[in-house]
Amino acid sequence: MSAYEFRQVDVFTNEPLLGNPVAVVHGADGLTDEQMAAFARWTNLSETTFLLTPTDPAADYRLRIFTVSGELPFAGHPTLGSAHAWLEAGGKPKGASLVQECGVGLVELRSDDRIAFAAPELRRGGEVDEDTLGAIANGLQIERGDIKDARWCDNGPGWVGVMLADAEAVLAVTPDHAALGSHKVGLVGRYPEGSECAVEVRAYFPADGVAFEDPVTGSLNAALGQWLAGSQLPEAYVASQGTAMRRKGRVHVERVGDQVWVGGDTLTTIHGTVEV
Repeated sequence: MSAYEFRQVDVFTNEPLLGNPVAVVHGADGLTDEQMAAFARWTNLSETTFLLTPTDPAADYRLRIFTVSGELPFAGHPTLGSAHAWLEAGGKPKGASLVQECGVGLVELRSDDRIAFAAPELRRGGEVDEDTLGAIANGLQIERGDIKDARWCDNGPGWVGVMLADAEAVLAVTPDHAALGSHKVGLVGRYPEGSECAVEVRAYFPADGVAFEDPVTGSLNAALGQWLAGSQLPEAYVASQGTAMRRKGRVHVERVGDQVWVGGDTLTTIHGTVEV
């Protein structure tokens, strides 16, 4: 049994306990896949990450991301939270920006007022077939006509982005989690012009075949930004997420040319060691 430095970081908030937590284990090269998976199940958070020595010389560190049921090639809030933990522990980027190595390859991050990651390229985009939309509407317990627009937003987790009439409609959804099954659904609806946030976002993610709601979701907001920023929404906007769960997530999305950046405030809530 060995001791590893550990941080639990609250992401997409500047107030403790109102964002989305991620568990981060530092210097985890000595852990096996089985130990990582077991620790992720034990934390019972949506994601647990492990900071490792990079295999690509262009990267500052390598990151592995686990849910309670398996490993993800990429996820947004774990990327921001892990970068925060790495920097707070004294990490120094090799270049002008921070570079993370993970399952989708190299992900660039910047850390100005807040940490932001460059949205990875979509693995799948475009229109969603009617059978899938019908199944999603059934799982959300809404009418098919309530879905105003939809796109595949798969940058690793496999999201389907679903636009409803407005933020109020998004907050009113009461899904049948079992009926959603394996669908990974991101809801988005606009707030009135002049509001603090441009949109309300909700995310449903399956675990062991049953969907649950994720408090604040970086990967989904990245893909939604690739779809909406500069077209249906301004090139820079703030998304609210977590309202229905009594959280106060704020996701800062910005399109710069062809690149979408997704950022948020981060803060450490637990710091210590873990023995595995």
